[in-house]
Amino acid sequence: MNIILVKVLATALAFSQATTRPDAIKPEFDPIRDKAEVAELLRAGCLHMRKSFDIEQINLDDLIATAMDDKDALGEEIKVLKGLSFSDLHTVYREFCKGEAVEQSPVDLSEVISFYNQALKDLPDVGRLKELKLPGMTLILDGKGEPFSEVFTPENRRVWVSIADIPEAVRNAFIAAEDKRFLQHRGIDERGLVRAFIGNLAQPGRPQGGSTITQQLAKTILVGNDVTYERKLREIIVASQLERSLSKNEILELYLNSIYLGRGAWGVELAARGYFGKSVGALTPVEAAFIAGLAKGPNYFSPDRNAVRARDRLAYVLARMREDGAIEAGEARPPLPQFVAYERLRPDTGYHFLDHVSREARSIDGISGLTDASYVVRSTLNPDLQRATEAVLQEGLARYELNTGRFKFEGAETNIAEAIAAMTDEQRGDDPAWLAALKNVRMPLYDVQWQPAVVLENGRTKRGDVLTVGLLDGRTVALNPWNAATRRGLKVNDVVYVRVREPSGKQKNPQAARAELRIRPSVQGAAVVLENKTGRILAMTGGFSYPESQLNRAVQSLRQPGSTLKPVTYLAALKNGLQPNTLVMDAPIVFPPIGGGPNPRQKDYWAPRNAGGGSGGAVTLRRALEDSRNMATAQLMAYGIEGSPEQGLDRICELAIEAQLYRECSRFYPFILGAQPLRLIDLAAFYAAIANEGARPVPHVIDSIERQGRLIYKADQNAANWIGSVDRAAFFQLKSMLQGVFTRGTARSARHLATFAAGKTGTTDSELDAWFVGFTNEVTVAIWVGYDNAKGRRTLGPGQTGGRVALPMFEPILEAVWRTHAPKTALSGPSPDAARQLVAVRIDPDTGDMDQVAGQRAAAGVEYLRRDSVGGVSDTRYRIVSRSDQFDYYRGGDGFEEDGSRVQRWPYDSRYGLDFRDFFQPRSGFNSGGYYYGPRPQQRRPEFSDDDYYRRAPRRVDPDYFFGHRAY
Repeated sequence: MNIILVKVLATALAFSQATTRPDAIKPEFDPIRDKAEVAELLRAGCLHMRKSFDIEQINLDDLIATAMDDKDALGEEIKVLKGLSFSDLHTVYREFCKGEAVEQSPVDLSEVISFYNQALKDLPDVGRLKELKLPGMTLILDGKGEPFSEVFTPENRRVWVSIADIPEAVRNAFIAAEDKRFLQHRGIDERGLVRAFIGNLAQPGRPQGGSTITQQLAKTILVGNDVTYERKLREIIVASQLERSLSKNEILELYLNSIYLGRGAWGVELAARGYFGKSVGALTPVEAAFIAGLAKGPNYFSPDRNAVRARDRLAYVLARMREDGAIEAGEARPPLPQFVAYERLRPDTGYHFLDHVSREARSIDGISGLTDASYVVRSTLNPDLQRATEAVLQEGLARYELNTGRFKFEGAETNIAEAIAAMTDEQRGDDPAWLAALKNVRMPLYDVQWQPAVVLENGRTKRGDVLTVGLLDGRTVALNPWNAATRRGLKVNDVVYVRVREPSGKQKNPQAARAELRIRPSVQGAAVVLENKTGRILAMTGGFSYPESQLNRAVQSLRQPGSTLKPVTYLAALKNGLQPNTLVMDAPIVFPPIGGGPNPRQKDYWAPRNAGGGSGGAVTLRRALEDSRNMATAQLMAYGIEGSPEQGLDRICELAIEAQLYRECSRFYPFILGAQPLRLIDLAAFYAAIANEGARPVPHVIDSIERQGRLIYKADQNAANWIGSVDRAAFFQLKSMLQGVFTRGTARSARHLATFAAGKTGTTDSELDAWFVGFTNEVTVAIWVGYDNAKGRRTLGPGQTGGRVALPMFEPILEAVWRTHAPKTALSGPSPDAARQLVAVRIDPDTGDMDQVAGQRAAAGVEYLRRDSVGGVSDTRYRIVSRSDQFDYYRGGDGFEEDGSRVQRWPYDSRYGLDFRDFFQPRSGFNSGGYYYGPRPQQRRPEFSDDDYYRRAPRRVDPDYFFGHRAY
């Protein structure tokens, strides 16, 4: 049996059931037992169809006779009948429509039934459309309330409107244009099919489908839009089922919200906004007729493509509306209404930020996703700051690889040779072909802030070796490719990223500019700008480029923070009553494994080292933090917080958990130097808490969410979590110490920022990660740089520290903050609550001296020290390190000069008289835990004067000496 005839009759079987017994449709028949029933259904359907032809005053017998006598009278071949013999079709008509007995029937009903059964397998459940709300488009606003972006799933850019909010004029326009008998038929309009059939015979070309609104809805939502008989079969059956399950208003509401109407709009609401800049409720009858006319072919009848066709279609719909009495008589061919310019929101920044908006929305009660409905989300984004932050990070990562020779050119971003060759005069306009093509190119990394340029020349000319590129402003400039290998990899019409160096000084000629090639880096990074008081994330970038990697390293990656975690240890010490001028030994110390038993292994001991080697002897807490001294930090944990190193570690861990840096703490000593990974956003929030004197803001990217004009969520801008175990005074002291990181410490290359900012550099072991986190009164900026290391450990390289890699990005981001968010102001002093507990003292930051001599030194500065119970200064300078230990250092102990050069490496611990290497060997006299870390130094006030004390060297006293000695 002819396969086309099988499909035609299977479709007729579905049509017959939908029109003659819609309440008893069978999706399956037995190929043998049900032949008679199927034949009867086909006859009933044909009889029903003949009546429709009669109603339309069309003589079907005459039409078929004409076709049999002269097939050319019907015009071109009808596409759906391609490959089908007219004589076979006529035989089928005689057999099932006229009830004649035919010889050698071309029909095998078993094949028809089999095809029908197969096509209707796994029909969708129409019951799920009851109360169905299709996916919607959410509008994302920036922090000022301006539209920034849209969030929607493919082919679902819509804003849902209920049928009650859709004007009658719009409903009538669609019914007139698409389904005149919508309110009368039961899913299938036989008369509409007849009109479409005759129209296709009379005007072949663009075929009419004759589908009802219900059929279109079934096709759009449930059965798909494949141009096949199988789809048509399913569409007919599903449409009939829809009419039994849903009311006409429910069907129309689904249809008007699901249909595509051009300009990227699904549904009438976005179509009204896209074409006329207004809501559907404000459309005029002419505007409603225009949108309804687009349903037949939104691209074909688009006014942006063909205004004549659009005007003809509008006239047709208005005429149908007048026939239906929906509007009064008017102009036969009215002009097109006034359209608004079509501009889709397509941001070129902020994609990691937008991803996080979606994630945060899902954490809000009642919202499972931003595409489940149509929301208006007001975000915290500062778009100008976001652009600047992305640009700084991208340039910083590329410069790091250029400076270290790690860049690797792997080819141009794209090539526009074909686009240039295909450029027409109309498309080119007044521009050269290369410029017109460059303006239209869509770069693969669409969020990279460098400028695209096209290679115009690359080779040897009379002028010598020439490599020039064309810029978007029409200029042609020389390109620096960095090396010969990269130059050889560039071809004419390649499109690359460049950074243009404009002429400086008296050189005003713009043609004197030069372009530097920018190459995609393999190193990654992340940056966050957080508003201190509110926790609003003003800018966030989670990597070099979102199209390249969607991983948001600011919130989804865990990296070791290195020395940026050290402030937690110093905060614990300040909480314990120590002062910034308290002395601590920057000297070797060895920690046995926690719970290591009586015979710990040598490799399980931990002996921290300073980044540059060596040690500095007795240093103030301020200088230890400013210079990021690892050994001093370990000594502080061991002797400055609790009675033992383990207890000190526990207090630091508890504080880190309270600060929400971690949910749980890894209990091992390297934790204090940032060995446990964390999220960049949590570290930024902790530094914001330092700026706020203990109030940790809740980082967030959503200020509010509305749905259908109703506020359903609003962020609490004052929802700070106080780190209550530490008072404001300790936080301010830590803030002042971090300000010194700029003045004298590891960030002193940016010391000009010391008046306005505080912060901390961080570098992990082997330079795997480089950090800088800094804050002003208003914001905290956190920056991380490193490799993803998915394929193994890759370091940044020797000497590539946070101060060298991450810090240079801090200042340009800060300048953007001052330009776009908050003015430049000096760091504020202590709050009234903190000030009541502190006293300002002139002090030497190196020695901790606070006498008159110290106040006269050039390096002296104001230090805020905690008051004692009677209002004076609480002197804790020698609580950890005794005067004798400090004197040993001044007599020639190990340390660093002011220029950073090493004085002498200590061969042994002078306090205990033990060879440093002895700590790695089991020895008698270890405590019950099987290890030795030395006694906690006790401060002893000498019986002689301070002058005598500093002139006399302390004596080494053997605790087992039994001949007697004076106890000084």
